[in-house]
Formats: sequence, structure tokens, C-alpha cells
Amino acid sequence: MPSPVPADDPSSVQPQRILDVRHAMALCIGMVVGAGIFKTSPMVAQFLATPEQLYLAWALGGVLSFIGGLCFAELAAAFPDAGGDYHFLRRAFGARLGFLFAWSRFAVIHTGSMALLGFVFGDYLAQVVDLSPWLGESVSAWLAGGLIVALTGLNLLGVRVGLGTQLGLTTLVIGGLLLLGIGAGWQQWQGLAPAAAAGPGLAGATAGSTGPEVLGTATVSWGTAMVFVFLAYGGWSDAATLSAEMKDPRRGIVRALLLGLGTVTALYLLANWAYVRVLGLGGLAASGAPAAEAMRVVFGRGAELLMVGVVTLTALSVMNAILIAGPRTTYAAARDLAAELQLARWDADRGTPTVAVIATSGMALALVAFGAATRDGFSTMVDYLSPVYWCFMTLSGLAVLVLRRKAPTHLRPFRVPLYPVLPLLFVGCSAYVLWSSVVYVSSGAIVGVAVLAAGALLLWGYGRLKCAG
Repeated sequence: MPSPVPADDPSSVQPQRILDVRHAMALCIGMVVGAGIFKTSPMVAQFLATPEQLYLAWALGGVLSFIGGLCFAELAAAFPDAGGDYHFLRRAFGARLGFLFAWSRFAVIHTGSMALLGFVFGDYLAQVVDLSPWLGESVSAWLAGGLIVALTGLNLLGVRVGLGTQLGLTTLVIGGLLLLGIGAGWQQWQGLAPAAAAGPGLAGATAGSTGPEVLGTATVSWGTAMVFVFLAYGGWSDAATLSAEMKDPRRGIVRALLLGLGTVTALYLLANWAYVRVLGLGGLAASGAPAAEAMRVVFGRGAELLMVGVVTLTALSVMNAILIAGPRTTYAAARDLAAELQLARWDADRGTPTVAVIATSGMALALVAFGAATRDGFSTMVDYLSPVYWCFMTLSGLAVLVLRRKAPTHLRPFRVPLYPVLPLLFVGCSAYVLWSSVVYVSSGAIVGVAVLAAGALLLWGYGRLKCAG
């Protein structure tokens, strides 16, 4: 039987439990709600046939995210550490897999998310400002790259976005979603029909439209639709780590997750209802910036500009948060691997891992260029990061089972209810989304998996990996 964790083990040091349910709920919402909901809904609509299917997909996303949050809550409460997933995977499966996860965050997940959000920023800004005469067809890519460079410069100067600012921006995006609902309610009260009843994708196909079919088929693809749904729900895995700081270690995180993810699910359902009510399912499927277009239809040009401002500020906020947190994971993993690596250098004057920040920015810019080359940057980045992300999410779910066996006597302030049913359900769902993200082999998915494999080869060839843990 494994021995208890030694008292001097750094992982046994518990963070202070100072958060109540209100704080954790607010942070949970702030970590989950981002710019994704303003861009992913058209992709989901393209793979489903009716509004009811669209609403069901978003409701299932909320339920399954909550189950995953319960799994992460147990891990975070039992093994609190700033490394989060990296620490859980390292303890459960060993140092090699932990470092491979750190590599995936650097080369695929975090940098792919930055590029993806950069394209959201560019797509929405291009909706109201025509820069094509100067930037050509790659307007979104140029805007995304420029934003990454600007944020990198700020972070190298030691600039930080404080918690108050982040929460303020979260309030702004929630206000934008509520405004969408108000606009749709106003249109329904006026008895106005949706602006577009059919368009490309399944919506158009089912309505008799001759528009292009999605992926060359007119059949519903729930798996592919859920890939985009879960992308918008991303962030709850970070929110669950707050369990180590809850005043009530047993029930606090469950209540915060239930209320937080419940609020997010309600907001997402409201937004999608508003999109369908104003644009129609076909119009939603064909839209590049549905929130802005819906606001223009209901309230005019001024509301469209306001929504573009909300989306761009949200994208900026999330990208900056990734650029702050991501390089620190890279720095920590490089430090554990070999302290002489440049990525393991910390700039004491600036208070940042400077080399890691520059490397993260460079990788994100390379992915923006890759997305621009495919002429569909946002979708390419979803393809690129989804298989790798869901591979490690599946392993994180398995870590609950593995650590229950490896450390059965370890103190667990919170335990997943209905064990092992809920962890197995989460693992099964994650594996299904993983399969769905690779079943349609695209250039983005191939490159993402290849980059992960390259990381495995680099770690194997380096030969200096510490196997402790």
C-alpha cells in the first residue's frame, strides 16, 4: 500500500481556504465565459438539423462539463498545486506524461487558443472596419498577429491584468449575452420573423436550400457539434482547482460549480435562442459574427458596434490571461526538466519568465500563419488543438481512478459522488469527443497530433528527464 505523502512534500502544503461560494462562483463564470460563445454557435448549427437539437447540444455540454468539474474538484482538493493538470497527471502517470502535457500546453493548447481567439478578434473587427484594401484577404490573421505582438510587449514590461479588471470584463461579456436575449425578446414581442430562414449547412439542407453541405454530407454529426460546444465551455477545469481554497472543503466547490456552470449554461442557451430567433438556424450557420449581426438586425449599427467592442475586449482579456499563465507552466516544466534551459530562466527585474513568454508568443504567431494559410483560421485552430486537448482531458479523468488506487489513504476533502460511475462517464464522453475530433481528418488535426508526437520525440531524445513523482 502506498505510504502517505510526507509532511515536507511541497504538494502537501495547503493553500489558505478563504473563498466562499460567491467568490468561487464568480471566478468559475469568469474562467468559462469567453469569446468562444460568439464564434462557435455557427459551427454547432452547421452540424445539427433543428433548433431543438442545437439547444440540447448546449444543455448536454453544461451537464457533462459539471461532471468533469466534480472530477477535477476531487483532484484539486486532494493534491493542490499551482501546476493544476500538470501536477495531477504527473502524480498519476509519471513525470514523462506530465512533461508531455506541459509541451502540449506550450505548442498546442495554450498557443492554439491564443491564435483561435486572435481570429475571433479579427473576424469581429473586420465585420465593422474594412481593412482589406490594406491587409488583403488575410485581414483577420494580420489583426490576430498584431494583437499577440502587442500583448507580448505589455507582458514583457511586467504589465498584469488584475483580478478586478478580469471580473469587470467578465461582467461586460455577460451583459452582452443578456443584451442578445433582450434583443431577441423584443423581436419576438414585435412578431417579426427571423432575418434568415435558411443558409449553408444542414439548416439549409433541411429547408430545401441548395447551399453547400457540411463535410459533404447532409447527416447530423453530434460528435463534431459537441467538439465546438465543449470548446465554448472550456475553462471549468481551471475553475475546479479553486476547491483547495474554499472555506467549505466538502460542499463549497460543488455549490460553486453547480451555480457557476448552471449560470453559464443558461447564458449559452439564451445566446443560442437569441441567434436562432433573430437570424434563423440557417442564418446562424452561415454567420461569421452572429452576435454582431443579430444586434444590427434588432437595434441597428450602433448596437452592432457595441457588440463588436464586447467581443474584442473579451478576446483580448482571455488572450492576455493565457499569455500570463501559459509561459509560467512552460517555465515550471523546463525548470523541472533541466535548470540550464533558457526556458527555465526567470527575469527577476520584470517578474516574468521572459524567454518562455517570447517562445509562447512566437508559437502563437506561427499558428496564426498556419491558420491564415488554410483560409479558415478559427476552424483550423479548433481542429488543431481539439484532439490533443481531449486526449489529456480523458487522461485527467482517468487520473481520478488511478490516484484512488495509488494513494487510497490520501486525505480527500471532497470526493466525486457516485464513484466510479461519474468519473467513468466523464472519461467515456471525453474519449468520444476525442474520437469525433479526429474522425474527420483535417490538416489542423494532423498538424496538432504531429506537434504532440514531436514533443514526445524531443523528450525521449533529450535523455535528461527526471522520473521522480
